[in-house]
Amino acid sequence: AYKRFSELLPKEDRENACSARVPKSRILTLPELRANPFQHRICHVFSTSENGDDSMSFEDFLDMLSVFSDSATSDIKSHYAFRIFDFDEDGTLDRKDLEQLVNCLTGQGEESGLSSAEMEQLIQNILEESDIDKDGTINLSEFQHVVSRSPDF
Repeated sequence: AYKRFSELLPKEDRENACSARVPKSRILTLPELRANPFQHRICHVFSTSENGDDSMSFEDFLDMLSVFSDSATSDIKSHYAFRIFDFDEDGTLDRKDLEQLVNCLTGQGEESGLSSAEMEQLIQNILEESDIDKDGTINLSEFQHVVSRSPDF
């Protein structure tokens, strides 16, 4: 992990990799993130940058790797997935979050995108399946409940 992190830094910064921050643009060059539709959200969620540039420290990088490792528990994976899918960061997945989530997965604006009627039906189906307290949003525990029934998660 340290080797991969330090390789993302310019040569002159590699000796001090533990105290350096890798810019988001360099993190996004990782093959595991390059094709991920949530690459920007992943960087944002794992970054502890105080200036909002989504750069990562070595500790941030380790946190990201550990969550995506096979040995991470499904509770930890679902917690971070929820944070990644909570685009407005309000602690719930509402219709807007779900629409952005679906757009990321289907390629928004591309020919594979859904019509507004299809999008509305899909969001309605997601809420019917997941919104246990029927408040129109999915909270973390509702999300984790749905995920617990999905062995492929």
